[in-house]
Amino acid sequence: MAAAAAARAVSVGPGLQSLQRTLPLVVILGATGTGKSTLALQLGQRLGGEIVSADSMQVYEGLDIITNKVSAQEQRLCQHHMISFVDPLVMNYTVVDFRNKATALIEDIFARDKIPIVVGGTNYYIESLLWKVLVNAKPQEMGTEKVIDRKVELEKEDGHVLHKRLSQVDPEMAAKLHPHDKRKVARSLQVFEETGISHSEFLHRQHAEEGGGPLGGPLKFPNPCILWLHAEQTGPGTSVPPVYGLEVSDVSKWEESVLEPALEIVRSFIQGHKPAATPVKMPGSETENKRSYHMCELCDRIIIGDREWAAHMKSKSHLHQLKKRRRLDSDAVTTVESQSVSPDHDKELKEKESLGQNDKELKASI
Repeated sequence: MAAAAAARAVSVGPGLQSLQRTLPLVVILGATGTGKSTLALQLGQRLGGEIVSADSMQVYEGLDIITNKVSAQEQRLCQHHMISFVDPLVMNYTVVDFRNKATALIEDIFARDKIPIVVGGTNYYIESLLWKVLVNAKPQEMGTEKVIDRKVELEKEDGHVLHKRLSQVDPEMAAKLHPHDKRKVARSLQVFEETGISHSEFLHRQHAEEGGGPLGGPLKFPNPCILWLHAEQTGPGTSVPPVYGLEVSDVSKWEESVLEPALEIVRSFIQGHKPAATPVKMPGSETENKRSYHMCELCDRIIIGDREWAAHMKSKSHLHQLKKRRRLDSDAVTTVESQSVSPDHDKELKEKESLGQNDKELKASI
């Protein structure tokens, strides 16, 4: 459906024949403060696109300053979606809710021959729009009015009890999740209870679909154009569509380093040919195990995948815990050493002092 909605025959320029091509789904990634919203607004104005926020906090009404929402004036300059429509008192708004609403919006934007521009803030929200990775689960109806969300009910139980239950019905998924991650454990149990099929089996089936990969099923939309605003080369990961890096370290060069290259890349996608810019090279190894299980006792966390484990070992949180542990160990050693002084140590010191005093008296008498 998305592919059909996205395909449009248009003229790509003066003197060129019309051709069938697929409008791109533009996705802008980057850390906080890199200028994602600014670039999205500029692209939207120049290309006639509409912006779809993929921020898990900006969906809530209010909290404008805390969540760094675009201003009302900026929203008037370019149509924005998925901002300030959920009551902040609602506690069970999920990524599935986001995906369903945002996907329908994107298909509508495509149907109107416009370009959807997804602005990232929450990675798993973006992933839900790029890949077919999520299993649908519907709330259970109780009587004629009451609707109960099984996941919410499960999350009220003890995390270790839930994890033990998951290990019995889906040991593969249980091995990847920490008992403290109650939200994900409850989600996997919900999938099994409502479908009779384990969550891991669902994911295996998605991976096996044509176009599927390590992150899930095939791409949801056929022509993603991903722009990554970065201040340093850290690599966004492997097994993703081509990602075009835009250097934002020097904001005084925004036009030449960010806006113009971004426009050139997106226009190339619109016209159906490969951009002149080279995608970011993803660091990786053929021997890398993306499913390996690691337990960091220091941080009390389970890490899945060799790359993720290496990143965790270098993370600020892990290094902080390591420094803290070394300090505690050092203090413990100092305490032990102070308590392990020989019992005769004080006696030896007194004998030396006495001998020294005798020598002084002898010399004085001479």
